[in-house]
Amino acid sequence: MEMLQKIFPLSFKRTESLGSLIVGILVYLIVGLLAGFAIGLLIWVPVVNIIVGLVGGLIDIYVVAGIVIQILVYAKILK
Repeated sequence: MEMLQKIFPLSFKRTESLGSLIVGILVYLIVGLLAGFAIGLLIWVPVVNIIVGLVGGLIDIYVVAGIVIQILVYAKILK
């Protein structure tokens, strides 16, 4: 559990109330949106196309996993 807390610190901090849960989810979504925008700008460079695509996929997985973990902590399934 400590490893999850180190990898996803926001998921364990924003779980006191429903309002803070929504703020935490919005933070994850905004980070994903900004990263997607930056990757969209970099994807036009042919040399780094594959690497940027892989990094984009990893960022998407991180955002979705962070939201799921945050909801599980809020529901007191994870502690």
